[in-house]
Amino acid sequence: MKTESKFRLIIAEKPDAARRIATALGQKIISNPKRGELPLYEVTRNGERIKIMAALGHLYTLKQSGKGWDYPVFDVEWVPKYQAEKAAENTKPFIERFQELSRSTDSFIVATDYDIEGETIAYCILKYACGDEALRKAQRMKFSTLTDQELTEAYEHLLPQIDLRMAEAGETRHKVDWLFGINISRALILAVKRSTGRYRTLSTGRVQGPILAFIANRENAIRTFVPTPYWAINAKTEIEGRTFILEYSKDKIPTRNEAEQIIRKCRGKNGVVKEIDKKPTRNLAPYPFDLGALQTEAYRLFAFTPSRTLSIAERLYLAALISYPRTSSQKIPASLDPRRILESISRISSYQSLAAELLRKEKLIPNQGKKDDPAHPPITPTGVLPTHGALTGPEEKIYDLVVRRFMSIYGDPAVSESAKVTIEIGDEVFYLRGRRIIEKGWLKFYGPYFKSDEILLPEIREGQILEITECTAKDKHTSPPPRYNPSTLLKLMEEQEIGTKATRADIIDTLSRRGYVTGEHFTITDLGFAVIDVLRKYASQVLSVEMTRDLEQDMERIQSGKLKKEEVLSTTIDFLRPVLEKFKATEKVIGAELDEALQRVIRKSVTIGICPVCKTGELMIIRSRKTGKRFIGCTSFRNGNCSFSAPVPQTGVIQPTEKKCQTCGFPIIVVRMKGKRPWQLCINTKCECKSKLKAKAAE
Repeated sequence: MKTESKFRLIIAEKPDAARRIATALGQKIISNPKRGELPLYEVTRNGERIKIMAALGHLYTLKQSGKGWDYPVFDVEWVPKYQAEKAAENTKPFIERFQELSRSTDSFIVATDYDIEGETIAYCILKYACGDEALRKAQRMKFSTLTDQELTEAYEHLLPQIDLRMAEAGETRHKVDWLFGINISRALILAVKRSTGRYRTLSTGRVQGPILAFIANRENAIRTFVPTPYWAINAKTEIEGRTFILEYSKDKIPTRNEAEQIIRKCRGKNGVVKEIDKKPTRNLAPYPFDLGALQTEAYRLFAFTPSRTLSIAERLYLAALISYPRTSSQKIPASLDPRRILESISRISSYQSLAAELLRKEKLIPNQGKKDDPAHPPITPTGVLPTHGALTGPEEKIYDLVVRRFMSIYGDPAVSESAKVTIEIGDEVFYLRGRRIIEKGWLKFYGPYFKSDEILLPEIREGQILEITECTAKDKHTSPPPRYNPSTLLKLMEEQEIGTKATRADIIDTLSRRGYVTGEHFTITDLGFAVIDVLRKYASQVLSVEMTRDLEQDMERIQSGKLKKEEVLSTTIDFLRPVLEKFKATEKVIGAELDEALQRVIRKSVTIGICPVCKTGELMIIRSRKTGKRFIGCTSFRNGNCSFSAPVPQTGVIQPTEKKCQTCGFPIIVVRMKGKRPWQLCINTKCECKSKLKAKAAE
């Protein structure tokens, strides 16, 4: 006869989630871990003992089966993360505790995030720490918020098992990305090492390569762009004491001669209002936030990178303030109760009147997009309110943005009116354009996040004579395409359907970490160009967007049961094998090309500019052999011609700029530290700008 388990084991993804689950389910708390202890909670519910144990995200990772550091390598297996990564030693006690707990129970409940990564995390813990029997028996809590109500409902209505197809899709994605990343990256590293004897960290990946190729193509387009000159004509008039700009009917005049002829025709003449055309426009409310839209909007408004926005959103989710952020849905589910959420957020004074206005509506009907996500709804507030002082400044910004977007989707359409006034100056036609908002609608809820572009015109009538105070032609040039920034690169990845909502932000960050791009508006470096050039010459297949997109679709087919993971892995190996064989045959040539680019990158990264003291030497970032500390020194020190030196921060990444201090003329450097916003620094320790900053701080 089967004996009942002594307790039920709930597997959470992170410590904060475990605490939330324990608080929601526990009618009585038996044990509550203290700071520094493993996040293992024990509670009772309806007389039943429940233990909730958290992971630290992934406790297992992929590692090569067998030894050696060559390529190609296609044998891979899951191992405890601490066995593969020295920095992951803290995962060992978590795995050991899961193993211990599994020996005392036969009742397992998965409560990791309900997505591919969450299911993969749970799958590995169950299979490798708890055993195949645990994997077979495990039930599933499915939730999109960490509110007490939703967690309780998820526990009371358990799914009979984990989503094995989702887990298989996640496992396959990890293995495919590992096969691409390890093999191509190793090929690059070993090409340099075997050619020069030097080890350099280089990498590329299934998605990283095609994205870097996009950036390289854009940079080439910018550098080869030949600007075309043209002339733009504007006139000025005064109406009721205000100056207005009149646009010429043709945007671009191709020659100076033609532009001057038009100016001569208009000189000394008044304008006559010939026609006034007014058109109302209904602007529907925005869609609910999916992750990509939230990241794009946060970059536009706050200059937050996609990865920073995701990190902040995850903290708000773990605090139960917003729903699960890794979603691609733009559709509000019928089960969501907007009135409950609005009634709750109305207790915050800044939302009180806005929420009250929506609550007076008979029906709350959201404006929704086409994208859907079967796992999670859009990002919305939960109705749980932040306690006073609990949120950091960036967290307050993202929370406010989510709340205002949520209210906006239930707002009425905004109505604006555009006006186009046709004005003739002699025989030449000009336009005066205006815009005004007639009905704010949803805009009042989005508040500070809507940028008004109103141009209010005075009363104008047909036949009215306008005095022209000025008519000029300005010479201009066509502009090259803009460089990508984190937001536009994220949009590109979404449009090309490569990467996932969970991985895109990290891929963008990796390009900067590897030194392939620099700056907020991504400028590809010599190293980035070298890697792309090498891959185009010797392994162009790995830069294929179509190949990457097809593999993404294969993951979806695994999840839907239309494809087996073994087929996808076999196809991946068949694709990579000839690519790597060709690469190996020419790796000495490849290594020499890469090393040359690396030397240029290294020199640029430590060269600050010409020394402003001696005017002949170069300022370089130097590391002292004696103390190990870095500083800025002049190369003329070697021949005794200059003794200038300057201290620099000993942590973080220092990047030269081409900027000069406006106060003293010395070079400006940028300091980047993990978790902090980069800041600019004048290297002159005696510069007056530093004393001004100290005085300002003292105030």
